[in-house]
Amino acid sequence: MSASITPHCPVCNSKNKLSKCAGCKVVPYCSKEHQVAHHNSHKAACNAIQRAQKNLDREEQALRSHPGDMFMPTNVFEDAVGHFWGIHETRDYMRARYALIEALLKVKQFDAVQAAFDHIMDILRLCRSDNMGVRSQAPALFLRLGKDQECYDFIKWWSTTGERDDYDWGDMDMPYLDLKGEDVFEPVDLYTEEFHDLGHTVAITLLKIKLLLDVKALHSSTVIGEVIPQEVLDNIRGQLVTRTVIIEHKDIMEGKDHAPLIEKLESQVEELFKSVNSTNKFFWPALLNPRSNLTARPSHYSPGTKEHMQLTLQFTYDAWAETPGAIDIIRDLVKKGAEN
Repeated sequence: MSASITPHCPVCNSKNKLSKCAGCKVVPYCSKEHQVAHHNSHKAACNAIQRAQKNLDREEQALRSHPGDMFMPTNVFEDAVGHFWGIHETRDYMRARYALIEALLKVKQFDAVQAAFDHIMDILRLCRSDNMGVRSQAPALFLRLGKDQECYDFIKWWSTTGERDDYDWGDMDMPYLDLKGEDVFEPVDLYTEEFHDLGHTVAITLLKIKLLLDVKALHSSTVIGEVIPQEVLDNIRGQLVTRTVIIEHKDIMEGKDHAPLIEKLESQVEELFKSVNSTNKFFWPALLNPRSNLTARPSHYSPGTKEHMQLTLQFTYDAWAETPGAIDIIRDLVKKGAEN
């Protein structure tokens, strides 16, 4: 069964009556006692988030106080939306915002992931053409937050409209990230093309695996359904399936034979697996055994290199680790490939 990160006390995992740390505002505790007990473990991350936030506040204030000139409007946050980074004076602000994202993602908590996600989406609002490359990181955060349908829509937009040669990034009236409710079960050819974004293909692979895990859980429930009332079975299936993208497909939820869909998804996952392996041979082995790749700090990378793998692994690994059974499927595919 697929899952996503949920708010919880880091000491006892309680999800009830939580209050956030006043410093970082993203780590919740069930009691003052547990906050005190966790202080030493949390202190470094908390201080890093606070420092990054203060720096961002300073950079934002500097932009808002700018009198404006021939290169930058006076009200840059209102009059230059979509064009940030193209205005040189905004770059320190954008870098400071990204530094806060990095600090937030050191914390494995829902509110930290949500805050980082909100910053990334706002960076894209301010700079549509995404000079900072945050579009590669967004899908993993969508998945960690349980926004599977939105994740698919996001990636498909960048793989279709975002790839058009005639798309005018400077025209704020052009449609932007406007795809909604796209078919998450459709073929994956679009995401296995040469030069496709590695982070996006890795995220689509995980999304398809999440779907596969849920459909397999439903399929297992059909045996139970032979001996219990339909109403009880529907309740069990509702507990088994956590992805609204599946729940909203009534035909799948009420289906009696999920074998064809399972076969379809397994085929898609294998196709995506091969595409990622072709794009970067280092990625799947590193996912199974990350070691120092999660802490490496490559200063630059080229497509297909170990450095590219490290950067992609660092912003996608938690999404995989938080989905029980997902890495096991990749391990089986790696083993299968080694045997062939």
